[in-house]
Amino acid sequence: MAAGLLKQLAPGRVEVRSAGSEPADRLNPNVVKAMDEIGIDISQELPKPMTGQMVKAADVVITMGCGDACPVYPGKRYEDWELEDPAGKDLETVRRIRDEIRDRVRILVGGLPGS
Repeated sequence: MAAGLLKQLAPGRVEVRSAGSEPADRLNPNVVKAMDEIGIDISQELPKPMTGQMVKAADVVITMGCGDACPVYPGKRYEDWELEDPAGKDLETVRRIRDEIRDRVRILVGGLPGS
């Protein structure tokens, strides 16, 4: 959700990569629906594992509770967003999580150079 929101809120300003420490085998249907409700189609995305190479290439790394499972490299900006996991949650709960992520992404975008 964060990657889709970042692409929408900062089009052309950032390169976004989305990955997880333990990615599922498919997207959560309620996440796809909640994002579609706000005009973001993530239906063709695939869960991907986070790699050290991805982190090394990043300027900012946003984690969502992956703890020690996420690679950490000196000199990178890290933010850990403690959020409820949408896995297995009903659509109303996923919408609330989506909106919380959107608020955090707006703050992140506001702090980018040139904002």
